[in-house]
Parts: sequence; structure tokens; C-alpha cells
Amino acid sequence: MPNSKNEKLIVLVEKMPAFPKSVQQVVQLTSDINASAKDIVRVIECDPVMTVKILKAINSSFYGLPQKITSVQKAVVHIGMNTIKNMALGVAAMGMLNAHNKANFNTSNFLLHSLTTAAISKMLAERIGLSSTQCSDCFVAGLLHDFGKVVFAEFMPDEFKLALEKSKEQQLSLHQTELEFIGLNHAQAGKILAEKWELPDSMCDAIAHHHDHDLSPSQNVLRDCVFAANQVSKQMQFGDGGNPLIESFPESIVTRFDLTLSAMCDALEDLESIKTDAQSFINL
Repeated sequence: MPNSKNEKLIVLVEKMPAFPKSVQQVVQLTSDINASAKDIVRVIECDPVMTVKILKAINSSFYGLPQKITSVQKAVVHIGMNTIKNMALGVAAMGMLNAHNKANFNTSNFLLHSLTTAAISKMLAERIGLSSTQCSDCFVAGLLHDFGKVVFAEFMPDEFKLALEKSKEQQLSLHQTELEFIGLNHAQAGKILAEKWELPDSMCDAIAHHHDHDLSPSQNVLRDCVFAANQVSKQMQFGDGGNPLIESFPESIVTRFDLTLSAMCDALEDLESIKTDAQSFINL
């Protein structure tokens, strides 16, 4: 990517708000094997807004716990540190979406696509036996994979609107029409945004390459889970990220999961409940 375009993108991303300090600290602590649950609870409880939103989320149907959770400490015990991290990131990400943008980008549909992609990505990670930490990272990468579009909708609405319209009218991949009208695509913007939010390198890489077909399955398992989950979410018509093109699984993805796209949609259970739970989370 030419330096001038890269610099332009960095300027745009810098206009986006940073995650709240409390969320950044939660992400850092959950990545530290020496950090304790008590450390994470302390950080969250120092942010009253985050505390209220997390308790509201954990008591929603999205998590379906049998009893009401009344404190962050109990939340960590019941659902674990990695899920708390996912929840904090989800709440923070939703707070950044501007429903009224000049690009006419539907942020409710976008968020439904993002949340379902996240949940399916985590499900796929569990299916192939990844660690709990990797499964959690797959959720976060799935949630944030398209957030570069938020940068475009907010700061380049006219160009992004043209890209959205041509993508829909001609059934072209949105990241291709973005290159035409903006000179950059949302995966490139998403990577810089993830770096600004100080997410792990593997997660930044998964976001940057979630449309790439030419990576071998051994290079980045997060990327493979997000790629596959993204297509499943689109195939099932869970929300709308603005990209009408459903990409068939390349050989590397079929090799990773031993399934084609249609076979994966048939094999995965409770996909409709994922949509319902995601909608409940959005409506908190």
C-alpha cells in the first residue's frame, strides 16, 4: 500500500476514539498469565458505567445463566475472565457506532453481523479444539473484523456510500469497491484500528487478512475461524455488514475444518439461537 494512502488511513483511524482505559486494562490483564481475577474485577469496578453494562449483559438471555449475577466478582467466577474480556470489548465497540451516518450504513444490521460472526468464530475454534484463550480471541477477532467500515462510514461517508451502492448493485465484494472509491479497504483500516486498541498481533493479523484466500491453514487459525464464520453469518443472513458477496471456502479453509460452506451451515447447531442471543445483546 503506498505510503500516502497508509498515512491517510492512519489519520482517519486516529480520529476514532480509543477504547476506555478500563477496557484496555482488561485486555492486557487477560493476556497476562500472572494476572488474577481479583486484578480484573478491581479494574472493572473502578468504571461504574462498564460495571453496570456488564452486569446487565450477563443477566440477559445472551448468556442465559440460571441465577441473577449481582457483582463483577461473581460474574468472573461464573463465566470466566476471557468471557468478561469479550463482554467488555463488545460493550465498548457498540458504544462507538453512530447510527446516523451520511453513508446510510445500517449500524444495527452491521452489529448483528459482527456479533454473530464473533459467536460462530468462537464455536468453530471450540470445534477444532483450540484453547479457551484462543477461542476467546476468535470471538474478539470476529466481533471487530469489519470495524474498518465504521471508520469509513464516520469519516469518508460519501466515498463509502458509493462503494456500498456499487457492491450491492453489481454483486461485487465490498472490499474491492472500497479500493475503487477510497483507495483502501476496511480490512486495512481494521488492522490499524486494532493496533490502536493494542490488541494482540495475531488478532490484528486475522482482521487484516479476513478476506485473503492465499494463506495456508497453518499460518493463522484465528484468521481461518473468522473467514469461515463471516461467510456462515452471511449465508444465514444474520444482519448485514454491507458486503453482499458470499465467498465459497477456498481449499485452505476446507482443509482446516474438513467442511465446505454449505456443509458447515448444516453441521453447526443452534445457529438461529446465536442470532436471537446477539439481537438480545444489541437491545440491552
